[in-house]
Amino acid sequence: MTEAAAELPAPPEQAGAVFGERFADAVRYAELLADAGVQRGLIGPREVPRLWERHLLNCAVLSEVIDAHVSVCDVGSGAGLPGIPLALARPDLEITLLEPLLRRTTFLEEAVRLLGLANVTVVRGRAEEMVGKLPPVDVVTARAVAPLERLAGWGLPLLRPHGEMAVLKGDTAEDELRAARAALGRLGAVGASVVQVGEGVVEPLSTVVRVQVGESPGGVRAATRRAKAARASRAPRGGAAGRRRR
Repeated sequence: MTEAAAELPAPPEQAGAVFGERFADAVRYAELLADAGVQRGLIGPREVPRLWERHLLNCAVLSEVIDAHVSVCDVGSGAGLPGIPLALARPDLEITLLEPLLRRTTFLEEAVRLLGLANVTVVRGRAEEMVGKLPPVDVVTARAVAPLERLAGWGLPLLRPHGEMAVLKGDTAEDELRAARAALGRLGAVGASVVQVGEGVVEPLSTVVRVQVGESPGGVRAATRRAKAARASRAPRGGAAGRRRR
């Protein structure tokens, strides 16, 4: 056990209720973050004493705004936050952890195997490059990835029509939403709000920005990218030479 891992506190009482049958796996995940997560630079050692409240529970309560049996893409998943706590708390969800960095996807794949998360898939890639390549999802999540306007440009195009982005934010959530409203409209958003979740579980409450899209998730540019990806997937292999041979 590393020095940082020794600082991991016992799980709070609320964790049992939040994670239910997957509580033991949540404990395992916390231990993994406190050990390998710190060693690989995915979690700062100072975060270990507050892993439960600030990270695992803070992320798991995002489930309060996500419907049952939907598909979720966690953009810029990093160490698996919020995607893995969400998957542990809600085994009914189908979750994709989308992360561009190899060292992080390696950690995520190891965590998914260790925890036996059959409802989770790890994909290496940038969100802006996945439009039309990943199946559209019902919900996009993220935490501590980018300011809302930029994050929306990456996340909204990954949604199906009438899907929703639900991202964890801090004290600047209202300000970010005000600054991003015009951009959200161009990206196909039809509604947006700031809500707080986690009553009786976390203090302070977790702040979530919710953005709903209409018929055109991501706007005109995303529609163009999806059409281009669809044409590429239908193109015969071998390019022009292949077509001439036929």
